[in-house]
Amino acid sequence: QVRLVESGGGLVQAEDSLRLTCVASGRRASNYDMAWYRQAPGKEREIVASIRFSFRGDIISYADSMKGRFTISRDNAKHTMDLQISHLQPQDTSIYYCNVIVPCPIKSIYWGQGTQITVYA
Repeated sequence: QVRLVESGGGLVQAEDSLRLTCVASGRRASNYDMAWYRQAPGKEREIVASIRFSFRGDIISYADSMKGRFTISRDNAKHTMDLQISHLQPQDTSIYYCNVIVPCPIKSIYWGQGTQITVYA
């Protein structure tokens, strides 16, 4: 069982920056694949960025439309995963969720409750 709690969202003006944090508790989430997703009103949830565990070092990837303004990182000692977002735009208004995929004993996906970002022009 893994519990995820996101924080750092808020009401911001366009061109501002925010740093979201996802705190994981329970199982050792740093050994698993984690990701940030977002869901805008009336739209499907979409992936923003992911960190895949590798013994050679985490593998980071971004959705094509998210490259450039989003930076994902993980602090294994603190059991946290961050998402730095710069130059926020109104179209970034969404609920941002973190998730973790635990592969065994049975593949399980855990989600946080989300943190809201609202960007006004």
